[in-house]
Amino acid sequence: MVVRDVLDNGLRLLTESIPHVRSVSLGVWLTRGSRHEGDGWPGIAHFVEHMLFKGTETRTAEDIAQTVDSVGGQMDASTGKENANYAIKVLDEHLPLAVEVLSDVVLHPRFAPDDIEREKGVVGEEIKMVEDMPDDLVHELFLERFWSGHPLGRAILGTADSVNRLNRDVLNEYFSRVYTAGNLIVAAAGNIEHGRLRELIERAFSGVSTNGPGPVEVPPVESGLVYVRKKDLEQSHVCMGVGAYRQNHKERYAALVFNTLLGGSMSSRLFQNVREKRGLAYSVGSGLSAFRDAGLLSIYAGCSNQKVDEVVRVIMDELRAVVAAPIDQSELVRAKDNVKGSLILGLESTWQRAAYLARQEIYFDEPFTLEETLAGIDAVRREDVARVATELLTRTPVSVAVVGDVSGFTVSGGELQVAS
Repeated sequence: MVVRDVLDNGLRLLTESIPHVRSVSLGVWLTRGSRHEGDGWPGIAHFVEHMLFKGTETRTAEDIAQTVDSVGGQMDASTGKENANYAIKVLDEHLPLAVEVLSDVVLHPRFAPDDIEREKGVVGEEIKMVEDMPDDLVHELFLERFWSGHPLGRAILGTADSVNRLNRDVLNEYFSRVYTAGNLIVAAAGNIEHGRLRELIERAFSGVSTNGPGPVEVPPVESGLVYVRKKDLEQSHVCMGVGAYRQNHKERYAALVFNTLLGGSMSSRLFQNVREKRGLAYSVGSGLSAFRDAGLLSIYAGCSNQKVDEVVRVIMDELRAVVAAPIDQSELVRAKDNVKGSLILGLESTWQRAAYLARQEIYFDEPFTLEETLAGIDAVRREDVARVATELLTRTPVSVAVVGDVSGFTVSGGELQVAS
């Protein structure tokens, strides 16, 4: 059973009771991410996430780690384009401790100057690491140019320069402005009782500021691109893409099914025709990224430096084919069953259950059941997939970015047009 509450200070609480498990996954979601940083401090949202684990007013970083480890718990955090989250998973009997530790971490960071300077080195190494992971790098370079000049196109980690300029005053100002009750969602799933958790959360979060400015969100404008970053690698990495739907778009279920049959599974068209039948790439697939006001359908392939042209051509042929010909009914059923199966299997985790609740609150302002989601997927028809494919793939040319030891790779806009 899912219960939604709004506390007096504006903090939202969502719980799902799963009595047959012994664990509880508890998360605090901040409804602000890297797109909300403003132009002055790229990477500050991610840096603050790191700093929250470096110590509070009453606990050192070691104290935090030892407390969680002493009960066999697990703790983690992440920062995205539109949110950040802090999570802890414990046995149900340790729920009060979990609330105590997690609230302390999220609400009372110390921001000690020595810790800040040390963490600048850690994040600096994280930024460098992207350069050594070309499959990640090509996506970052693609986004940076596809949504040129927009916060959604900016790297979550920031830059070495922007991180090095951070200081205690800047972090405190950002934290006090952003980490307010109206921007926080607490979601929990597992062997819990809602009323008991509410009492714990009310006490732990009673002192949270209720004031804070609303976000400034301007939709991005897509920029067509053909970009090559020459890098001495044994393999080239290709990212292709077009704009897609926002998170709460009415066509979101049809888009999920379309992505699955295009490149989101081992039986998909791209995997079968690029890898299995032609042997052009070891890794190939497609994915959907969706935000409040924009989305992206991206295709990735890792291939020989000498086969970039052929891989791009074959992918374009597959995109044209999925627009030109009707979707086979058996292919549709297989893709829908894949989407439903992946969703259900993922939600067997209490952490994924909590995250599912939080995402619904962030993008829809209300929880809805798994059955409602499955019904939405079941309702997708062949003509819905065909309509989505046509709308996404023919409104603008397909953009492409390549990272690798490529020479002479050129492609005109016309060659990347799915339909004339």
